Amino acid sequence: MSKSLEPSANNKGFLINALKKELRLDGRSLTDFRDLTIQFGEDYGQVDISLGSTRVMARISAEITKPYSDRPFDGIFAITTELTPLASPAFETGRVSEQEVIISRLIEQAIRRSNALDTESLCIVSGQKCWNVRASIHFINHDGNLVDAACIAVITALCHFRRPEITVLGDEVTVHSIDERVPVPLSVLHTPICVTFSFFEDGSLSAIDASLEEEELRTGSMTVTLNKNREICQIFKAGGVTIDASSVVACAQTAFQKTTFIISEIQRALDEDLSKKETQFFGGSAKNQRS
Repeated sequence: MSKSLEPSANNKGFLINALKKELRLDGRSLTDFRDLTIQFGEDYGQVDISLGSTRVMARISAEITKPYSDRPFDGIFAITTELTPLASPAFETGRVSEQEVIISRLIEQAIRRSNALDTESLCIVSGQKCWNVRASIHFINHDGNLVDAACIAVITALCHFRRPEITVLGDEVTVHSIDERVPVPLSVLHTPICVTFSFFEDGSLSAIDASLEEEELRTGSMTVTLNKNREICQIFKAGGVTIDASSVVACAQTAFQKTTFIISEIQRALDEDLSKKETQFFGGSAKNQRS
């Protein structure tokens, strides 16, 4: 971030000393996430995530297009990010920052390249028509840990999204509106969750879900992406202080505990909102109509 201000020596000393005593300004322990809030929009696939004061919105859209020539049996899944001065004055309009590049790469690896979404299920007519699913990430407020918040937002939005039902007769595809047919959920194979660890001083001190103040003081970071099956989707560390193998293993074990909790929160929020929407749109009979 080109415009961020360096913390004063007094603030830096105070925060580091507090972390050494396993204290944080917001009262959390070193392994606690901030409060996670999940809100949904009126349409399927619109999600607003808050981690403390950090806020990220994700929106899923889908349209029918032609598949790539080298992958005729697969649909298309793309992720786009938008990091503007709306999130923080540190970001500039029309200029892609290094942080945005890193965030995009992390989310891409965590979700798209881990095959969280079954792209083969997006194929309609081989080599001719498929679903093009796009996840758009908008960062509303930056108070630290944009990566984890963005990952939660995208995977929640994918699980929440419903595409229109279609009928295929030969090469002809008919798209049915929500009034005609119950929309269809995407085939999400697993739920990857990013857990970012921030390291301070020589790397012996670490904390989960760093606030913006803590991020400005850290000497390195590492993001571990796992799912509830204990499968590690990625471990990403871009420079910074050196971390030994035992620390990486310890971080992965802690990350799994946090992943399990976050997935349960996502599922609880999804069940509650989807139940409301089925009642609103289909009188609570969506499951029966789908079967």
